[in-house]
Amino acid sequence: MTKHIVMFKLQGDNEIRRETALRFKVALDALPEQIDVLQSIEVALNENPAEDWDIVLTAIVPTMADVATYAKHPAHVAAAAIIKDVKQLRACVDYNC
Repeated sequence: MTKHIVMFKLQGDNEIRRETALRFKVALDALPEQIDVLQSIEVALNENPAEDWDIVLTAIVPTMADVATYAKHPAHVAAAAIIKDVKQLRACVDYNC
């Protein structure tokens, strides 16, 4: 099993960041029904105003190779497009467990 953990920092005012993050979360939450290799996904929005990152997700897929399958899937690409114009930073860790 491979865990794919990603954090996003968005740009813009609080309202734009929150609205965009919510739309992104809804799209990501729907992905397990659309992508066979995606066993689960947990998406959360940062609620601590003292921290800089806006969104964190943990996706679980069977193998490291499946991370690429997930990333290239049209439903994932469409979800990622939601934050394209406001994404400031992205950090990612993938590991086998």
